[in-house]
Amino acid sequence: MKNLNSHSMILLFAFLSFLSCKKSTDSVSVVAPSNLQVYASAAVDGSGVVRFIATADNAVTYNYSFGNGDSTSVIADSAKYTYTLSGTNTYTVTVTAVGNSGLTISKSVQIGVYVKASSTKLVWADEFNTDGAPDSSKWGYDLGAGGWGNNELQFYTNSSSNAKVLNGNLVITAIKQSLNGSDYTSARLLTKNKFSFAYGRIDVRAKLPASKGTWPAIWMLGNNQSTAGWPACGEMDIMEQKGNQVNTIYGTIHYPGHSGGGGVGSTTVIADATTAYHVYSLEWSPSIIKMYVDNQLFFSFNNDASLPFNQNFFVLLNLAMGGNFGGPVDSGFTSDAMLVDYVRVYK
Repeated sequence: MKNLNSHSMILLFAFLSFLSCKKSTDSVSVVAPSNLQVYASAAVDGSGVVRFIATADNAVTYNYSFGNGDSTSVIADSAKYTYTLSGTNTYTVTVTAVGNSGLTISKSVQIGVYVKASSTKLVWADEFNTDGAPDSSKWGYDLGAGGWGNNELQFYTNSSSNAKVLNGNLVITAIKQSLNGSDYTSARLLTKNKFSFAYGRIDVRAKLPASKGTWPAIWMLGNNQSTAGWPACGEMDIMEQKGNQVNTIYGTIHYPGHSGGGGVGSTTVIADATTAYHVYSLEWSPSIIKMYVDNQLFFSFNNDASLPFNQNFFVLLNLAMGGNFGGPVDSGFTSDAMLVDYVRVYK
């Protein structure tokens, strides 16, 4: 009887232990991943490289679908992928966070990616790596005042106080300074008679001024400007901004019948135009003109043989004050600048 009781006690203990384990297992809560955040950053050098960061609570793996048929799974919260399709293309990338339980949460983001074609070559550039005056073999100056057709308030000079290369940037500075009847001085640089091109892509990396009344521009004019006049020569404004809307970027096309405020264009809003560098780009062919900020398309214009956009154009960089577009200048304005990191032209 003693042996039977002992055996019974062992069985009872084992049964109770099983119930205890089962109860413990059943009480584990199933938690799905949550708070998924996805960030994507595309290289601007035409390499097609995109870096992703994905974070989520209670996630153990992240599955990426890159929007072109490729996919991968990673444990880390970062991933890198290289797109290969030439040109500027937009992809919808879907990231799925997977938890220990197998439950998931997904989020999609769109990313514009520029990939240089294998036949594309850098044909002209200024990296602004030598301190001092801008390279005179590449840049000239428009000088003077008179509003330049837009009732602007500055006098354009070739003074180093208004335009110089410093610490890897071309610095174009507008200054509250009386000169020849104007209340402000600034600079307008251009490649006229030094470099021009027809069709291709131009990238300009720049940081913009923040003062009310400033009007920076990155733009192009047809080579026949001196003979045909404006707007017959055509104008492509890759980037314009004004200080009372610092994060709104304008891209505009001007040609006969669409001059001044009648230009054809569009705008895009970015978060930090005055505190961070962005790449402002134009892609140009006989059939279409496209404008981008950081490879994100925001304006397209159909080109054809009847328009003036089928000849060589030269490049202009300037910082105006006031005028029809810039608007009233802040009464406390003293100076502000546009910083240009590089200008690169590909064909």
